[in-house]
Amino acid sequence: MSTIFSRWFRGSHLLKFRILAVGCLGLSMLYNMNLGYADASRVDADSSSQGKPKVVVIIDDFGNGQKGTEEMFQMPVKLTVAIMPFLPTSHRDAELAHKRGYDVIVHMPMEAKTGKSNWLGPGAITSDLSDSEVRKKVEAAIDDIPYAIGMNNHMGSKITGDKRIMSIVLAICEERGLFFVDSKTNYHSIVGQLAIQKGMPPVTNHIFLDDAHTTSHISKQLQEVELYATKNRYCVTIGHVSAAGKKTAETLRTRIPQMQSSVEFVGISDLVREEWGWNPPPMLPSNNR
Repeated sequence: MSTIFSRWFRGSHLLKFRILAVGCLGLSMLYNMNLGYADASRVDADSSSQGKPKVVVIIDDFGNGQKGTEEMFQMPVKLTVAIMPFLPTSHRDAELAHKRGYDVIVHMPMEAKTGKSNWLGPGAITSDLSDSEVRKKVEAAIDDIPYAIGMNNHMGSKITGDKRIMSIVLAICEERGLFFVDSKTNYHSIVGQLAIQKGMPPVTNHIFLDDAHTTSHISKQLQEVELYATKNRYCVTIGHVSAAGKKTAETLRTRIPQMQSSVEFVGISDLVREEWGWNPPPMLPSNNR
């Protein structure tokens, strides 16, 4: 009798244990399924919270009181101001841009394949310069523009295809904590290739806003900017203060609020930091501190 009872007792407990194990397994499966759903919803939430496509607006040719200068300083979004060195308002424009919270870059004059030499401005890089002369001019230009965090080319269709000269220019930018934006005045430019080799951001202009000086064209180009940014995460575009400066400024002011529903306007420093992790402190001269 005791043997029968013992067997019954052990069997009863074994059955309870099996029931408990099955129950735990079911709870575990349900828990894991719920975790799976939770993870899926978290990924969806993360992807849906990603930011809007970025648009960088660079405005070239500051430094000489060109048309549209004052209007550009009243823009409701962060611009990137490209200032030519050694001109009457170079320092003033850099100070104003900095106070407005805009990014400042050096608009470095560089020899073009065609065009008038007097369009270059002072301190230009030309193909006949020696290595030491190129270095001296680039360093002087950086020293002349307070708060500069980068550089782009003014004209420069000839120089941006010259490996010798652009290697020197990029080396100096790297030494000074600056990056270089290829304005893309030469479709055979080697700037991007050299930048990648040096571990620098290969940032380039995608669309010129005012290559034709009409409001309708500038507005059309801004539509292209919005489309490009939507397809490619970001777009860098270049406009100018100059003959069409006021038209460019007015069209920007009109279109920016409409575009802000689909894109975010940022400075070039924001873009290179987010896209390429570039954030070195610029090695600035005393006039920049």
